[in-house]
Amino acid sequence: MTRALAERGHDVGLVVDTLANDAQTEDRLRALEPSAALGIHRFPMPRVFGKADVTTPLAVKRLIRSLRIDIVHGHGAKGGFHARLAGLGGRRVATFYTPHGGVLHFPAHSASGRVFHRLERWMMARTDGIIFESDYARRTYSALIGQPTCPVDVIFNGLAPAEFDPVDLAPDAADFAFVGELRALKGIFTLVEAMPGLRRKDGAPTRLVMAGDGPDRLQLEQRIGQLDLSQRVSLLGSRPAREVFAAGRAVIVPSLAESLPYVVLEAAAAQRPVIATRVGGIPEIFGPTANALIPPDDPAALSRAMQETLDAPERADAEMRERLAHIKAHFSVDRMADAILRLYQSVE
Repeated sequence: MTRALAERGHDVGLVVDTLANDAQTEDRLRALEPSAALGIHRFPMPRVFGKADVTTPLAVKRLIRSLRIDIVHGHGAKGGFHARLAGLGGRRVATFYTPHGGVLHFPAHSASGRVFHRLERWMMARTDGIIFESDYARRTYSALIGQPTCPVDVIFNGLAPAEFDPVDLAPDAADFAFVGELRALKGIFTLVEAMPGLRRKDGAPTRLVMAGDGPDRLQLEQRIGQLDLSQRVSLLGSRPAREVFAAGRAVIVPSLAESLPYVVLEAAAAQRPVIATRVGGIPEIFGPTANALIPPDDPAALSRAMQETLDAPERADAEMRERLAHIKAHFSVDRMADAILRLYQSVE
């Protein structure tokens, strides 16, 4: 999006979290520097409330004033909170917000949910527009928070043309690959529990590579050992997604909850069969192939879907190509950038 807006003649700056970055994030940010005419600015954005929830909005407010910003767009619960607080008072700035998971995952009856949902209702009056990345997110936000009182639009995340280039399989590719944070919400335990009974057509046991890191890595390693899968499941650490797609013949996205996960788009664009759960906006990505989605947190259902891919690779490939055509038509970065610009301009 940064590159797309810059190519359309707009000056863009980024405000990024200093607390959640890894080496891959920093590499991506360095690659974006030529397109970020207004700079890349790093401030802490803790997941829980803390001192930075005061200092970061004040720092962003100073950027708005010094860089003469016209539009601030906050992504995610914390990014949206800081962006909208920074837009209060001082120089007039149009403020937009895209919810990503986070506040949408808190149940209304939980203590955290009540606090965050109350904050969202208060911030809604201070928002010029809300961009939902899926119709699922729009429906969920309306049910939990209330019908938005500002302009809204559903604008799918988009992929750049190069991301549609097919990824060649490595000679020693495993049967399956997972890319994501190693935490329970991503379905990592469901995935390894689906593995023991799987077999290739020649009777050989299947292999899985898992790329990523996260708070549940140690517990995952223990579960892999308990299931006697240490020779069949490899934890690669944090790796670029397309590198991991080369290491697996099919990609598994076993999440228990999602909004609109990029990994599903990226894997499909790389021309990999994808096995995923029916959560969040994933059915919108799968489009005409949504009937293939499986229920979350169901190792038996996941194991069946994985075995079917092993037994009938031609059918999995045909389904992949039907899904790819749908994604090419609806999930391009140019389509996303043009739609977001139209919403920006509608409130200027």
